[in-house]
Amino acid sequence: MAEKSKIPLHRDPFVRSLIVQLTIPALLIWGLYIMFQNTVENLARGGIKTSFDFLGEVAPFAIGFSPFWTFELGKSTYLDVFIIGIQNTILVAVLGIIAATTLGFIIGVMRLSPNWLVSRFALVFIETLRNIPLLLQILFWNFAIFLAFLPGPRQSLEFLNSIFLNGRGLYLPKPVVNDWSGFWVVLGVFIAGIVGTIILRRWAKQRQDETGKLFPARLVGLGGIILLTLLALLVTGGPISFELPALQRFNFEGGIELPLPLFSLWFALSLYTSAFIAENVRGGIQSVSKGQTEASEALGLPRGLMMQKIIIPQAMRVIIPPTISQFLNLTKNSSLAVAVAFEETVAIFAGIALNQTGQAVTIIFMTMAVYITLSLLTSLILNIYNRRVQLVER
Repeated sequence: MAEKSKIPLHRDPFVRSLIVQLTIPALLIWGLYIMFQNTVENLARGGIKTSFDFLGEVAPFAIGFSPFWTFELGKSTYLDVFIIGIQNTILVAVLGIIAATTLGFIIGVMRLSPNWLVSRFALVFIETLRNIPLLLQILFWNFAIFLAFLPGPRQSLEFLNSIFLNGRGLYLPKPVVNDWSGFWVVLGVFIAGIVGTIILRRWAKQRQDETGKLFPARLVGLGGIILLTLLALLVTGGPISFELPALQRFNFEGGIELPLPLFSLWFALSLYTSAFIAENVRGGIQSVSKGQTEASEALGLPRGLMMQKIIIPQAMRVIIPPTISQFLNLTKNSSLAVAVAFEETVAIFAGIALNQTGQAVTIIFMTMAVYITLSLLTSLILNIYNRRVQLVER
């Protein structure tokens, strides 16, 4: 029996691919290192020393909005500025993702409505917002609408006697914990209600698979969570109260303040991103075979139940991947907050702090690392969910 001839190393596909995969990253790292060294040397010639030591220095400027991290003028450092910037960026991203997803899903379903007026309204909404630059929309809402038309503090728009909107921002009731032991009891009951709802949904799905009978698990679960939480609040004597905003001489005090730049940025980002998400929803729904719709109608299912139980679950497999990209875009687009003077990472750290310290390389590197980290975390979380809803082939 003839011996199997050996492939020469220079012709082995595995060896050649391994060499290429090792060489290209090595060259890339080497090139970036050379660029970094040249930049540091050029800055050193200009008397600028590149390091992270400046993070311990006191920041000589004030920050107006920091809901979760305390900033004291004359005491807080550039590290505090960096943390506050990240905090505000995450706040805008989370608020924007929630609002854009909700609105985008509604508009996407409206786009396919058999009602001509509803469908055309959704079409105009999508095409208008998608084709106007985001920066222009942010400036429009902030300067041409909100600053121009919202009243002063004494003539604020009032909702439920506790929510106020004026030319300086949005003011909301602030929850205050009066009894921490009672608060933990209420929180435990709330979490238990969520766990119970998840178990109930699994039982309802199994029951439906076995008998074909539907059970409103979400509605019952939501009602149970609300009822149990209210009962826990009553038993513990109300450990949580709300501090309402109150009008003083020149402005509102107390409660939660969302300054107008944050409100404008959140509003514009949500509208802009929702238009793209709406198109993802429309495409996902249209990707479902028409036979599914026809079979549902033949069974006499109402349109709402058909969308909820048949169309949307199948469409989600198509909707989620491009929507992940929109979430990432929304997070990165929050850097346009500098246009309305909202204090997020780019505005106060890559802007003011860089001008104050001159540490361009370090600050830009840290800012880039923030956005890369946030994007990777968002992508990781949503891809885990995406894998759960994908079809598994046998």
